[in-house]
Amino acid sequence: MVPLLADPLTALAHGIGSQHDLPISPFYVFAGAFTALFVSFLALALLWSTSRFRGDRSGLALPAALQQVADAPATRTALRGLGLALALAVLLHLLLGPDDPAHNPAPGAVYVLFWVGLVPASLLLGPVWRLLNPLRTLHRLLSRARRGGGDGPDRPLPARLGQWPAAVGLFGFTWLELAAPDPASATTLLIALATYTTAQLLLAARFGERWFDDGDAFETYSALLARLSPLGRRSDGRLVLRNPLHGLDATPERPGLVATVCVLLGSTAYDGFSDNPSWINTLQTSPLGRTPTATLGLLGSVALVATLYCLCAAATRLVSGPHPGPLTAFAHSLVPIALGYLVAHYFSLLVTEGPRTVNMAFATDNAPEPLPPLAPGALAALQVIAVVTGHVLGVVAAHDRSVRLFPPARAVAGQLPLLALMITYTVGGLGLLLN
Repeated sequence: MVPLLADPLTALAHGIGSQHDLPISPFYVFAGAFTALFVSFLALALLWSTSRFRGDRSGLALPAALQQVADAPATRTALRGLGLALALAVLLHLLLGPDDPAHNPAPGAVYVLFWVGLVPASLLLGPVWRLLNPLRTLHRLLSRARRGGGDGPDRPLPARLGQWPAAVGLFGFTWLELAAPDPASATTLLIALATYTTAQLLLAARFGERWFDDGDAFETYSALLARLSPLGRRSDGRLVLRNPLHGLDATPERPGLVATVCVLLGSTAYDGFSDNPSWINTLQTSPLGRTPTATLGLLGSVALVATLYCLCAAATRLVSGPHPGPLTAFAHSLVPIALGYLVAHYFSLLVTEGPRTVNMAFATDNAPEPLPPLAPGALAALQVIAVVTGHVLGVVAAHDRSVRLFPPARAVAGQLPLLALMITYTVGGLGLLLN
C-alpha cells in the first residue's frame, strides 16, 4: 500500500497506510492474475512430470577466496560487533531521545529499517540476522563471563517444539506493531525489547546458542525469506549461487513451520485491512475497546489463513491419498506468497520512511522530504506484480513437490486443492490492494 507520510506515527504504528483508489482496473487485475495462475498450472501439468529441484544439493560454487573471507573469524566478529552497536544505538535513542516518533529515529529503526529492511537484506545476502543478532553476541559474552568460555549447558531442545517459539514471537511483534496501544512510543518499545531480550537470553542459557536457530523470531523470519535468496549454502557447506526455488525446496519441514508462515501471511493481510474505513469504525465503536478488538482481528486473520491451508492439506490427502507430512509438505510453497505480500505492502514504506529515519539518526532534520518512489500507476503495477508473482512461484514449488510425493496418476489431481488455495489467497490479497 501507499504510506500516509503526513502522519509518521500512523505510518509507523500500522506498518503502512492504505490507498483504496489505486489507478488500475480491478477487472484487468483479477483477469490477469487468474490467467497467470491457470496458465502456470496447465503448463506445469503438461511439461513438468518429474521433480527438478535438488534443494541444498544444488548451486554453483563461488570462489574459495570469497568463502574464506565470508567464513573468517574476523568477518564474523565484525558483523556481531556491528549488530550489537546498532542495537545499542537504538536503545540509547529510546532512553535519551524524545518520546515522539516524529523526532526520534528509534521507532523507525525498529519498524522500518529492521522489520521491513530485513526482507531485501535476507533475499540478497541470505540469513543475515543470524550473523548480526545482538542476542547471540550477548549470550556469548554472558557465557564467557559466567564460565570462562564455552556455550551454555548441552540440554536438548524438544523435537516437537520446532519453530513454534518463532511463530509466537512473530505474532507478538506484529501484535505490538498493529494492535498494541501506542506502539511507537519509547516506553512501549523499551518494555517490549526488555521482555523479549530477557526471555531469549534465559532460554539460551538453558538450551545453548542453538536456541536462537528456531527460538528467535527474527532469525527464523530472516532464514525463511533467505530460502529465496540466490546466495546459499550447499549441504557440504560451500557458498553457492543457486536457483532460489532450489533453496526454497530445501526448507526444513519442522513443527511450527505452517504457523510461522501463516503468521506472516495473516498479519500482513490484517495490516492491509486495518485502515479500511469500516474496520476503523469498528475499532472506534467496539464496546471491547480498540486494543482487544484489534487483537481479535489480527488473531482472526492469522486463523483464517491457517484454516484455509489446513483444509487444503486435508483435501489433498483425500484426492491423492496419504503422503508424508500432510501439513508441512507444502508449507514451503506459502513462502513466496508471503514475500509477495510483504513487497506489495511495505516497499513504499521502506524507500520513503527508511531515509527519513536515517536523517533523524544523524540529526539532519533539515533534509528534504523523501519523494514517493514511484508514480501511483507504477506503484500499483508493482504491488499487483509482486502478489501475482508470489502466487505463481508458489504454484511451481507446490507442483514440484507434488510430482515427487504422489504417483504420476494422482500428481496433477493432488494439486487441485492447492490451486484453489492459491486462487483464494490471490483474491484476498488483490482485494486488499484494490478495495
